[in-house]
Amino acid sequence: MDPGQRWDARYRERDASEAQPCAVLSAYRHLLPREGTALDLAGGLGGNARLLAEHGLRTELWDCSAVAVDKVNELAAARDLPLRALQLDIEHGTLPDRRFDVVVASHFLYRERMPEYLDLLAPGGLLYWQTWTRETATPGSGPANPAWRLAANELLHLCGGLRLLAYREEGLAGDLQQGLRGQAWIVAQRTCP
Repeated sequence: MDPGQRWDARYRERDASEAQPCAVLSAYRHLLPREGTALDLAGGLGGNARLLAEHGLRTELWDCSAVAVDKVNELAAARDLPLRALQLDIEHGTLPDRRFDVVVASHFLYRERMPEYLDLLAPGGLLYWQTWTRETATPGSGPANPAWRLAANELLHLCGGLRLLAYREEGLAGDLQQGLRGQAWIVAQRTCP
């Protein structure tokens, strides 16, 4: 089963209107520009994309699942949102030659193409990225494959050419029942030339 079919099966019984934005986008929404373009990379049912479009950004969602793309496009049309979803293989396929003022990715990691994903940012563009870490206080949450999880501080290194605005990765320090556990997030900006 290819990745698109696997995700199709997962999304088939879910409702796009119930998809929620990731925590980093919700927490740092105040940094979003008032206008411009945005991309929800590996966006699934579009919780991030919907927030971006409702904020007023002309938004695209790229995902491998035809089911998710159809559901997001239906929701966008019903709510008259400036949002368009496209079915793309963002891991192995050719990425459109585009630049965005905002790029968001949540619970997605494909290190091999990270430089290409960062190149999707326009000068001054903001990156919001949140995904799983190998260090977790809750075994069983997130992907089982350690290749799909970040090593300690790895997200900082993957985004090294950008200006850091916010970073959070709490590991196993302190009270494990509180805080952001098993994940890391970053907000960073491509500096203008």
